[in-house]
This record gives sequence, structure tokens and C-alpha cells, in this order.
Amino acid sequence: MSECIEIVIVGGGTAGWMFAAAIANQNKNKRCRLTLIESDQIGTVGVGEATLPSIKSFNDSLGINEADMMHETNATFKLGIEFKDWGRLGSKYIHPFGTFGDKPGGAQLLQQWVRLAQEQTDYQPEFEEFSYAVQACRQSKFEPPSTKIESIQSTYSYAYHFDAVSYAIYLRKKFEGPGLKRIEGRVVSINQHPVSGNIESLLLESGDVVAADYFIDCTGFSSLIMDKTLKVEFEDWSNNLICDRAVAIPSEVLSDYGPFTTATAKEAGWQWRIPLQHRTGNGYVYSSEYLSDDEALDSLLGSIQGERLAEPNFLKFKAGRRKSSWAKNCIAVGLASGFLEPLESTSIYLIQAAIKHFISCFPSGAESSLLSTEFNRLMDMEYDRIKDFLILHYHLNDRNDTEFWRYCNSMGIPESLKDKIALFSARGFVEEYRHGLFSPASWISVFVGQGVVPRAFSPSSANLPIAESIEHLKHLQQSIRSGVDAMPKHLDYVSQYCTGGG
Repeated sequence: MSECIEIVIVGGGTAGWMFAAAIANQNKNKRCRLTLIESDQIGTVGVGEATLPSIKSFNDSLGINEADMMHETNATFKLGIEFKDWGRLGSKYIHPFGTFGDKPGGAQLLQQWVRLAQEQTDYQPEFEEFSYAVQACRQSKFEPPSTKIESIQSTYSYAYHFDAVSYAIYLRKKFEGPGLKRIEGRVVSINQHPVSGNIESLLLESGDVVAADYFIDCTGFSSLIMDKTLKVEFEDWSNNLICDRAVAIPSEVLSDYGPFTTATAKEAGWQWRIPLQHRTGNGYVYSSEYLSDDEALDSLLGSIQGERLAEPNFLKFKAGRRKSSWAKNCIAVGLASGFLEPLESTSIYLIQAAIKHFISCFPSGAESSLLSTEFNRLMDMEYDRIKDFLILHYHLNDRNDTEFWRYCNSMGIPESLKDKIALFSARGFVEEYRHGLFSPASWISVFVGQGVVPRAFSPSSANLPIAESIEHLKHLQQSIRSGVDAMPKHLDYVSQYCTGGG
């Protein structure tokens, strides 16, 4: 292997350009040479518009100016996801980006809230009243969180809704250059070493041959290297995540939009609504076993607000992941590695996770096999945790109005998720991860939002006299209400911020 590692990224789009930008930014000491191959003739999925707060950290690490990025990608802010009709018809809750109350995690506050119900006090607030992010969403308000950690205004974070195609173009404009070479071209064949099976080079339609030490597969669902060439087995999770289709249609921008994604449960899946500055993203994720494409399209068209701006875009997919995200000298990033439906906006996060773990396991010499094993362990953990969280949304339901929801309620689920449900139902216990998704507040929001209230509270919660507990909770409520009332409207903040006013 050469002293300077040659890395070729196959495919552009969000995955390719995020990977390229991050590695180029890390490559201060010229440890590697980067080449990205993409073809303008090959389209991208291009419907990923909602993100998680980790995207802000990613952009900040690249030195990206937030207002500039938001202007270029027609972005809006996102404080959480609103779920309608999940768990039961008529229900509505928000999974916020932040904690409940004024302490990290929200578990302590949950115990006090359960205690109020158990002791049948006159004071019975909704749990979401203790989330700053939820209340801001309810009033369509936004401003950045406070940097003072003792402030209630510091208890939330934010992400973005943006045009994913424009975001990839933005990264290309920022990072293409001497440290990152782009080749316009289509790969027509892949050459492997006859003994090791490693990828040695790519033959392009132009006749050019591109060799490298490592190849990054960012070719989306086609998984050109990982699947078509290396034949890495795919682990199918469609028995639990049964949606396998989506239809997407953009519509005109809403007259007023809040800082949240909306996910509305429907007869055989769910519908998204994502507000951008220049349009609204709409889509229906559904199971083809329970709904035809025509029925899904009719349902979506009947639910869209405003004039539609394009023809419907149908997608087919299968939930699951490659059994190895790093095989031989190829690393799969994004859809080439696996797919978990967009319910919790995890697709771009998983791209970031692959980038982060690749950088920490940056290959060099003889220990590469050890590093690839560690990379695969970390990525498996990321996928597994997200899988459990997504299944939770479907399984925790009291709906019996359609066959789809009856199946989800009765289906067998992973033992790891069974344990999580049992522990929360008994005492409100939620495991806290040091790394990866999701935080205790996220699990609590879905459990409580979909009707699971712990049967008992922790005995330690009774150490505080009930009157003092009520006083503290009322103070939290008032602090949140006062703060949110003083925030500007989300639309007004975006309009000013993204035109240089910020």
C-alpha cells in the first residue's frame, strides 16, 4: 500500500458529498488522496429532507455558515416530529429534540409526573407541557437555544428541513478542489484481485481506469460494489418494518409553517409533511401487501394542502442492512449499506455515523482487518438501536381499524425491544446510551405519546413532599410558557435569518 492512501468515492448525492467533505476537511496532513466519481445521468433518491440535530454538529465541524447553507438549500428549522394517530386514532404527540424539564434525559421528571397520577392529585398536567421544544412547536415559534446550561432555554436542540439535492450541490461547491478531485463518469465494470477479492480498479464508460486502496460505495439502493460485486449478504428486517413503498409529491409552500416534521399514521403506513422555504415535501410510506400504488397515490393526493408542484415519485425499498458495512477494501455509506424507513429521519444520521466511525478507524497497514471489524461492530450497533426504536412506533398501538395495524400490534418483536417495553411499563426505566441514538427523552416521548404510562414510580421520588414536587413542576410549566411566548414566529425568524438578517 502506498504511503498516501488512495480513496475513491463511488457515487455523489448526499452520502457521497458528505463523506467527501468530511474526509477532505480531516485531511490536513495529506494522509490520503480523494477522488469522487459520479454521473449527472444517474439520479439520486432526493427525497431526504428531514434531519436530526447531529447535522448541525457536522456542518459546524466543516466550518459551514448556517445562514448561508439554509439560504442555498431552502432550509427551515426543526425542533421535533409530530405524530398524529399513532397508538390510537385521534392521538397527537411530539417527539422533541431536547429533554423534558430542566434536567438531562427527563427520567427524574417522568417519575414525579407518574407520582401525580398514582397519588391522584388535583394537578394533572400533560407530560409534553414540560418540554420547551414541544411547546415551541405547538406555537410555531423558534429561536436558537441558550448557551447558558442553567437556563430552561438550553434544554432543546434543533435540526433542519432542507432540499437534500441542493445540500449535496452546496457541499460540492464548498469542497471540490485540489484536495478533492471529482470525475464525471459512469462505472461499467469493477476489477477484483484474483486471490484476495479486494477491489483493485474501476473501468469507466470513458475508458479510463481508476485504481485505489479503498473504495467508498455511495451508489444508493443499487449498491454497485457491496451488493453487485462483493455479494455481501443483506439482513432483511421487513417482518417488523413492513413498509416497502413510498410515493412522494412536493406541493406549494404553506402560508405558515412550524419547526417540525409531521408524521400522520394512515391505513397502511404513514404520511410525512416537511416544510421548506420554497415548497412542502409530502409522501406516503406504505406496505404493498396492504395497499396498492394507486390507492396510496389517491390517499396522498387527498391529503395534500395546496397545489402540487411535480409528478409523483414512487420508490421501492426493503428494510434492513448489509451484514458487513466494511467488506474487503470497500466501505458502504448511506443506502448502499442499508435502509431504515424515514419515520425518525435517521438516513442522514447513518451517513454521519459511517463517516465518524471510518475516521476513528482510518485504515493504515496491517491492522486494517481489526479496524474493519470494529467499524462493523459500531455500525451494527447504530442500526440495531434505530431498528428497535422504529419498531416501537408500530408495535405500540391500540388500533384495530385496519389489517396493517392489527399485524403491527401482534407481530413478534426483538427480545431487546421486549425488555425495553417491560422495563418502562413497570417503572419508567429507560436505558441511556453513551453513543448513538436515541436519548431517554426520545423513548419517553414515544412511550407516553402512544399510551404507555409506568405502573409505578421509583420509591426515591417520594422523598420529596408532594406539595414541593407540585410547586417545582408548576414553576417549570410557567418558565417554559413565558419563554416560548417571547420567542419569534418560526417563519419570521427563517425569513430574516436566511436573507442576511441573522
